Amino acid sequence: MLYLKPRIDPLTQSVLDDGALLGRLVDGLGSPLNVVLPQRVGANVAAFRDAYRRHRLNGRIYFAHKANRSSALLRQFAATEAGVDVASVGELQHALGAGFTPDRIMATGPKTREYLWLAARTGVIVNADSPAELSELASLVAAFRLPRARAMVRLSRFQSSGVRVQSRRSRFGFPAGSLTETLDLLGKHGDHVELVGVAYHLDTVELREKAVALEGCLAALDECRARGLRPWSLDIGGGFGVNYLADAGEWERYTSELAQAVLGNRPPMTWGGHGYGLRAESGTLRGSLALYPAHRPVAGADYLDKLLGTDAPDRRRPLGELLLDHMYDLDVEPGRALLDQCGLTVARVLEVRDDGDDVLVRLDCNARDVSLEEHGVLMDPVLVPRLRVPKEEPAADRSEGVFLLGNLCLESDLITRRKVHLPRRPQAGDLLAFVNTAGYLMDFTATDALLAPQGRKVAIHRTGDGAWSWHLDENYWPIHSQPEVS
Repeated sequence: MLYLKPRIDPLTQSVLDDGALLGRLVDGLGSPLNVVLPQRVGANVAAFRDAYRRHRLNGRIYFAHKANRSSALLRQFAATEAGVDVASVGELQHALGAGFTPDRIMATGPKTREYLWLAARTGVIVNADSPAELSELASLVAAFRLPRARAMVRLSRFQSSGVRVQSRRSRFGFPAGSLTETLDLLGKHGDHVELVGVAYHLDTVELREKAVALEGCLAALDECRARGLRPWSLDIGGGFGVNYLADAGEWERYTSELAQAVLGNRPPMTWGGHGYGLRAESGTLRGSLALYPAHRPVAGADYLDKLLGTDAPDRRRPLGELLLDHMYDLDVEPGRALLDQCGLTVARVLEVRDDGDDVLVRLDCNARDVSLEEHGVLMDPVLVPRLRVPKEEPAADRSEGVFLLGNLCLESDLITRRKVHLPRRPQAGDLLAFVNTAGYLMDFTATDALLAPQGRKVAIHRTGDGAWSWHLDENYWPIHSQPEVS
């Protein structure tokens, strides 16, 4: 069987082990149900801070709010040393209401005038994405007689003379090669905007590409200082990743067998023969695998540690040492990595039926409620039985490959296109728990399509006597739980 068993930490496992609790919550609040675990937040922040300490660096760890809409998780981050990276006026309002002071907030993303005004009025750092944004910010500060706004400039399209690295084009940021023009613009608006640093945020897991960008930002900061500016911070964004799977061998076997299935050398493994970016042309495998690398032995804070220990392509010294030599702060904006093991999504099984050689399992949720396909993440759900399996059905005890269907009347509503292998055939009424969904997989794409309600969220935590307690997400505050003891 081609399992892709998820990596599960002890806190999440203890939730899964309490099937009665999950059953009561789903019965009372509906399916799907998003369960968030605020007690896990502090350990994730601490892991990143440990990476800073190993390289003797200072700087802010910003939680990328867009990874999850949860109020409970956001408030729990506010109770730690973390800052928050917001990407809309709504997220900025949410962060302020959750307890973040302006000095702990970074405003990123494409910005409206309203968003820029609130950012400038409250005094958060504005991570400017274009000349137009920078000029708009300056004009609002002048028009409303606001204090000088603190800003960073996001750079992109980095090049290195030392090594040629293939870099994907980005629609965001000031071209690094046009830094002179950018600094001229900052000089023009110097009475209204203070440059506090430069930034990059790359949509890649490629370490070498990020090393080129980080070194490019160091060079940009040097040029800023040569022009009389006094920036002190370098923001390297997110993209540190999560290791979703427990077994590297399962991931390697699955991807190898998928290639064979695409070539027709074994039975199909996906709905309609979907190849996840691979295709067969005259017996030859073409394309590239368009999936998130679900097994990542180096992810999260460990990825940051490895990046800082990587030699700069041109200067040939570890990037962390160069930051330390220049006494620059390092800022990061993890989303997925700070939410590792912070939540799960539970769905009720509505129907199980045979369709030729396939077993179809219809869930009371849809593909946007648990967006594995949208983000290219492959991992098995955990079967949480609600009903006793009759002894007279020995087949029910065997592992079974099934396709997971959503609850919308759309052919495309598949929770995942891959055939999922479960320890036994599920029954109507059972629950399937998709673990580690808090980072982007829980509500990033959730909608009210066909008037199907979005999944409710609950925050659950251990009380002092070890019992579970829960609150609706919007009603949870950090005073309701104690930090997890590591």
